[in-house]
Amino acid sequence: MISGPLWERVEARLAGARPAELTTELVRIPSHPGVPRQEEAVAQHLAAWLRTHGIAAELVEVAPGRPNLLATVGSHALGASRLLLCGHTDTVPLNAGDAGHGFSGEVRDGRLLGRGAVDMKGPLAAMAAALVALDGALDELGIGVVLAAVVDEEMESLGAEALVRSGLRADAAVVGEPTGNRVALGHRGLEWLAIDFHGRAAHGGAPERGVNAIVAASRFVSLAEQRLAPEFAARRHPLLGPPTLNFGTIRGGDQPSTVAASCTLTLDRRSVPGESYANIVAELEALLAEVERSLPGLRTSLRRLEGGMATLEHVALETAADHPLACAAFAARRFVTGDADDAPVAFAAWTDGALLAAFAGIPTIVLGPGDLADAHSPRESIAVAELEEGARIYAALALGWAQANAPRERAAAARRERPER
Repeated sequence: MISGPLWERVEARLAGARPAELTTELVRIPSHPGVPRQEEAVAQHLAAWLRTHGIAAELVEVAPGRPNLLATVGSHALGASRLLLCGHTDTVPLNAGDAGHGFSGEVRDGRLLGRGAVDMKGPLAAMAAALVALDGALDELGIGVVLAAVVDEEMESLGAEALVRSGLRADAAVVGEPTGNRVALGHRGLEWLAIDFHGRAAHGGAPERGVNAIVAASRFVSLAEQRLAPEFAARRHPLLGPPTLNFGTIRGGDQPSTVAASCTLTLDRRSVPGESYANIVAELEALLAEVERSLPGLRTSLRRLEGGMATLEHVALETAADHPLACAAFAARRFVTGDADDAPVAFAAWTDGALLAAFAGIPTIVLGPGDLADAHSPRESIAVAELEEGARIYAALALGWAQANAPRERAAAARRERPER
């Protein structure tokens, strides 16, 4: 269904789009926290690049100097089927003490080097190249493909939340995080939480006169590991695995000879479908209540960690393997790679796709070139061949989706044009 003269035209335009060159250009523009007007230069460069290929792009400011980019090819008609390609323009900073490849963008031994190469300026460039290749190919099918390059995914997902609140309509979405060009049907949800333990200071020579907040925190950690491990095993998801709880930091006390009056734990809680923020909080607070009863005078409080999200819950993402979007993605991957292995995978990290699915009602998958293990590391890089393969998969997926939806769109157009009786 994908092959034929239409695909040949698309593939020829893909070759001219040169996604690796665009990736190099984007990598060389820092867009991490601490950069003034953080993602603006990347969004402006991408908009200019699209304009050179005849595609208009709109920049919509989410926060001062932090715009989302939106560009559409194919049908703009109200009611036309739309596929959303979504990626983010921000990155994490360089690694402290080891700048690694920095913002190189150099290609060495078939790999493109530098911060953001894989997470996710490379996949974003592949999506932009696919958009260019599809321009003009979808007109007769009455389908629209939208590219959304959003800000702030690495922190609070301000860009994705703005996209959801804008009322953007799409029938399906692909988020381009690095999956090795495999089709990821979902990922676990994510909450970053902090627990404050408030005890009572006393001299270290008379600890019985105080309430040690560090001891309280250690009791909670031990209780959580004992109680929650079997609970999490029982909730194991067939694709996404079990929920997890990781204690990331602990800070408390003043000096060795003083009973610690305060202590703070931070934790990473990954959830599976069926769990909610309210459930997670209730489960942890029940354990905290036990610790409080064991240490009279202790007070505890649980809160979301600042910088972990804006307002929406970072819920889990799950799309059925037989959903038309997933089927189109499997078919596109088979067509481009020749690999008949359609086994779906789960993405290890969290993505903006969960917000699109849960709060905008858009069925979403995660699919992109690169290896997540290379992200956020001093040696971040992406294979150029895999990057180019990703662009072809995006284009083939969009074309397959368009062809599958075209009969419905043509029938709807015919009904709209039919004169009233």
